[in-house]
Amino acid sequence: MGEAKRRKEQLGEEYGKDQPILPMLPITKKQSEQFVRWTTQATWIAIILTIGFWITLRFVGPGLGWWELAD
Repeated sequence: MGEAKRRKEQLGEEYGKDQPILPMLPITKKQSEQFVRWTTQATWIAIILTIGFWITLRFVGPGLGWWELAD
């Protein structure tokens, strides 16, 4: 008998359902993967916005007279 068949018989109705990461936490493996994907995207967006803000302050701002850097 194959491993998948044995597991299916052993789990019964629970077979194929998302399993929690830890028994005490109501977070499934799929939810944790989605969380990691979301936070990774949010981090890259924050990095890009920070670089854009820095470029604006460092190069564009003084050229437009927003403030002058000390000599």
